[in-house]
Amino acid sequence: MAQKIINLVEARSRLSQLVERAAAGETIVIAKAGRPLARLVPMPRNRPVRLGSLRGRITIPADFDRLGDAEIEAMFDPR
Repeated sequence: MAQKIINLVEARSRLSQLVERAAAGETIVIAKAGRPLARLVPMPRNRPVRLGSLRGRITIPADFDRLGDAEIEAMFDPR
C-alpha cells in the first residue's frame, strides 16, 4: 500500500482527518522540510483468544507441575 506523505504544518491543521484515514487502513508519513519524522498507521485489530484452540495438538505430562523439582532443589542445596 502506498504511503501518503504530509508536511507537518498540514498535519497539524488536518490531524482529525489524518487519524480517520489511518484508522481506515491508510499509512501516512509526516515530514518536516521533506524529511520523514513520523508514521501514522492503523492499530492492529485484536483477535479474540479462542479457548481450546490447541486441544489435541499438544499434550501436557501428568507430572507437569513437578518438572524440574530436582534441578531447582540442587540450585539451592548444592551438596
